[in-house]
Amino acid sequence: MSDVSRVPQGLTRVYLNVRPERLGVLIGEGGKTLKDLENRTKTIVSVDSVNSSVVIEPATTETPIDGILRASDFIRAIDAGFSPEKAYKLLDEDAVLLIINLKEVVGPSQNHLYRVKARIIGEEGRVKSNIEQLTGTYISVYEDLVAVIGDYEGAYLAREALEMLIQGREHSTVYRFLNKKSRELKRRRLTEYWRRNP
Repeated sequence: MSDVSRVPQGLTRVYLNVRPERLGVLIGEGGKTLKDLENRTKTIVSVDSVNSSVVIEPATTETPIDGILRASDFIRAIDAGFSPEKAYKLLDEDAVLLIINLKEVVGPSQNHLYRVKARIIGEEGRVKSNIEQLTGTYISVYEDLVAVIGDYEGAYLAREALEMLIQGREHSTVYRFLNKKSRELKRRRLTEYWRRNP
């Protein structure tokens, strides 16, 4: 959850809650991950480990709003179970983060939550891995969240497949859907590439 508000100098500040067990991943060994994030997004990230919260602020008046939003997405991805290496993808211009809160979709029952997560992950992680490969995305299944990192089209395609699994659709139905859509996506990208590079 984030709240974007204006501060007196006309700059933007973002507040985020982070699960206590994910704060160490965000900070990194000797503060390396956090420092790297600040440098790459031109922000200042203050961590309150007592309240398990984070504040993101511009490092200077030159910091673009985009830098603050990307830092926010990076932190939300860490909170959703991604490694920093995968979360760094969100600093690319065309990458998006999509998060599905399973409790909001399937309810609070732990048994139901476990069953849905098992369907998404599959035996030895095969289902999750297949969706990642077909859509060119990264997927994290962590506690009550399922999150996707990828380019806009790939991420939304992955989310659609995940939602089908959550709704109880057969794995074979989801794979057929993904194969068809990913072929269409590849064809469209190739066409766009050749149009831009005649």
